Order: sequence, then C-alpha cells, then structure tokens
Amino acid sequence: MSIIKEDDLIDSVADALQFISYYHPIDFVKGVHEAYEREESQAAKDAMAQILINSRMCAEGKRPICQDTGIVTVFVKVGMNVQWESSKSVTDMINEGVRRAYLNPDNVLRASILADPAGARKNTKDNTPAVIHMEIVPGDTVEVHVAAKGGGSENKSKLAMLNPSDSIVEWVKKTVPTMGAGWCPPGMLGIGIGGTAEKAMVMAKESLMDPIDIHELKERGPQNKVEELRLEIFDAVNSLGIGAQGLGGLTTVLDVKIMDYPTHAASLPVAMIPNCAATRHAHFVLDGTGPADLVPPSLDDWPDITWEVGDSVRRVNLNDVTPEEVKEWKPGETVLLNGKMLTGRDAAHKKMVEMIANGEELPVDLKGRFIYYVGPVDPVKDEAVGPAGPTTSTRMDKFTHTMLEKTGLLGMIGKAERGPAAIEAIKEFGAVYLMAVGGAAYLVSKAIKKADVVAFPEMGMEAIYEFDVVDMPVTVAVDSEGTSVHLTGPAEWKARIEEQAIEIK
Repeated sequence: MSIIKEDDLIDSVADALQFISYYHPIDFVKGVHEAYEREESQAAKDAMAQILINSRMCAEGKRPICQDTGIVTVFVKVGMNVQWESSKSVTDMINEGVRRAYLNPDNVLRASILADPAGARKNTKDNTPAVIHMEIVPGDTVEVHVAAKGGGSENKSKLAMLNPSDSIVEWVKKTVPTMGAGWCPPGMLGIGIGGTAEKAMVMAKESLMDPIDIHELKERGPQNKVEELRLEIFDAVNSLGIGAQGLGGLTTVLDVKIMDYPTHAASLPVAMIPNCAATRHAHFVLDGTGPADLVPPSLDDWPDITWEVGDSVRRVNLNDVTPEEVKEWKPGETVLLNGKMLTGRDAAHKKMVEMIANGEELPVDLKGRFIYYVGPVDPVKDEAVGPAGPTTSTRMDKFTHTMLEKTGLLGMIGKAERGPAAIEAIKEFGAVYLMAVGGAAYLVSKAIKKADVVAFPEMGMEAIYEFDVVDMPVTVAVDSEGTSVHLTGPAEWKARIEEQAIEIK
C-alpha cells in the first residue's frame, strides 16, 4: 500500500505543466531535426529551422514554446492499493496543480479556458478545469500523463463512423487535406480505432502521449496489423506534399500513433487527433516517496541550427507602407516587418463587425494598417510581451470582407491558410495576407519591442494591442492578386513526390 500526499500530486502536476511549457520532448526535437535534414523544400526547411531555434530558446529561457499554452489533458491510472492523504478529490488536486502552474509568476502561462462555452464564454483566469481521464488499476502507484493541447491542433480533430469494409488509410488520406495547416505541421497523428465514438476519441488523444519511434519501426519492420497501419498511414500522409506549416514539402507528419479496442460488428469508429509543432506532454509516477522528479534535458540535445533571411529580403516599414507597395510583394517571399501593427483575434473581430453594423465608431483606426492574429502570453521581467505566435487565420475568414471593405485594413498576419472567401476578399480589395510560423512564438516575441493594449482590455488575451516590431519575419502567403502559397506549395510537392515514386519503380 502507498500513501500519496495531497501536495505530492498538486506539486507534480504544477511542475510538469511548467516543464512542458518550455521543454519539448527530446524525441520530438530529434524528429523535427531529422525531417529538417531530409527536407528539400526551402520554405518548409526555413519553417522547421525557426521551430527548432524557438525550441532551444525556450529551453534556455524557460518561457513557453507557444503563446497558446493549451487546454490541460490528464490521464491518471490510480492503483487499487493507493490511499490518499487528502480531503480533496483527485480531480480537485489536479486542478489545483493546473492553477498553480498557470499562475506561476516566474513563467506566466496564458489562461485560455472559457466557462459557459455556448453562452458568455467567460475566462476562468487560471486555465482550469483540466480534462481528466481516470482509471483504477492494480498496484500501489499513481501513473500520470500530463499534456497541454493547443486549440489550433485540437480544432482539427476528426471522427468518422466508417463501415467495417471501409479503408482506414483511404479515410485518413482523404481527411488530412481538409484539416489545412492550422494544426501546425510537422506533428503527430493520434488515431483511435474501435470501441464507440467517445472511446475512439479518447484513444486517439492518449496515443499522442507516446514517444516518436516511427523510424525505428521502419528499420525493424511491423509485427502486427496496427504497426502495418502506422507505416502505411505515415507514408500516405507524407505523400500528400502538405509539408511544414502547409507550405509544401516532404514531411507533414513525424509519426502516426494508433490505439485500438474491440468494437461492435456493425461499427468501425475511427478518430484522428493531430499534435502540433508545440507538442507538450510529460509522464510521472507517484509511489508515496514524494513528488515527481522531472529531469531537465541537456541543451546539447538540441541541434545547432541558424536561420538567415539573406541580403535580398524585403524590409517593410508598416508606418508608411502603401497599397502600391503591397502589390509588388510576391507569393512565398520573406518580408521583415518594422513599425507598428495592431492585433486582434475572434472576439475582437466579432466586436468590431458588430460595431460597424451598428454604425458605431471603432476604437482604433484600421485604414492602411496591418492586424496580427495573436493572443500573447503576459510578459515577465523586462519583456515587452510574452511569447506571441500566430493563431489560426481561417477563424477570421468570415470577418475578412467586412474588415477590408469598411475599415481600409491593408494586411493581415496569422497562421496557416486562408479559405476561398477570404482569398477573394483579399484579391478584391488589393490587400495581403502574411504568414508567421506557428510553433515559433518565443522567437517571434523577440521582434516585438513594445506592446500596449489600445482597445477592449476586458477581453484579456483577446484585447487589441499595438505592437512595435523590428524585423519580424513573415512569408507572403496570399498576395494582392489572390495567389495562395498554401495551395500552390502542396500541389507542387505532391506532384514532385508522385514523380519520384514513379522513377523509383
């Protein structure tokens, strides 16, 4: 029998969440580096370089890998012989650990959890409650997997109730392109097969707790049907040419994980959940001897990578940029932004569109300005702002035509692709959409020299800021003519991969 003290679980959860906020799993770092070394697409290679540089910076500075510090998911296996020295429930102890982690003044994590999700959507301020999956098992230990899952990748989760005769590989191959790049590839795919709908989803999520080992599996060969499926799906998805950040390339997924469970004879539930470039999870076991001891990785485990933009890069002064200048920018071109930009996410866009419809004056003048889709982490010490990477841009698509037409907005900056309606609006009004790398939030924040809230302070991280930036790197993702690199890039690399396969045969 083990006696687990209340503080041991609380402290272990809090420490683990801080730990994973700035330390990537080393297997993930190695996986991205291997993909970086193999990559032939320069755009994808540059994106992975930024991800790796950001990862090392976060490990050194102990600041979040991504501005979206996630919704906490915890898998707990409690031994039947365990006794608790606590008056709290296990759920309450875990949530207290989450609360302490996200309010830690040395490394404040962004509170993203909203209560009353179909109503007021009010921020809980401390990122609680966590999503907890608990199981009672034989033994006298408590085994815990802690993860922090970003909204951009979580929103791309898929569930299908296939017919038993349907091909799982074909469903995955057909479905992954519909996910776009908002899940920040390269990452992992977690797949749950069987059980019921909810069982498949939980298995897909739990499978993402395992380390990357697909290349070891390739070397030794599959030993069962699940391992055969992993390899087949891995090759099928990477043959799509989606690539890092959806820019086109050889690596879209670093690994495919599968868990399965017996199911009804008439059913084939299949769930798929991606993990993004901010993969964050930790595992610990409590046996009554104290809190978990999480050993930091060595900085020597990170590759020595530099990223240079080159002398020919276009530097832009946002304070006086004109529509005529924007028309000269080419798809895929790297641009360094300087000067002042505004920020705004879903809540701010919804509020502004409502104000426009009501004939109200907006609190900020958007004419000729650029708006960055970001909800930053609060600063610590001498930071102007905490990690400030982009959020998924397609969520703003429904507001884009109104914003461009009614405000004179010139440019937008975000993550991943834009949908057809947004692209048409960009083309109609001669605007531009720029892409920052998702998974490089701390690196991006170093370009931000000043940050002031200028509207909607009551929205917290969704408030409108004005950033003053120096050489913030972005890519022209949709030019003023409506050409999107998230369409042209993957199409080009899918064709290249197919041609290479034909030559190999």
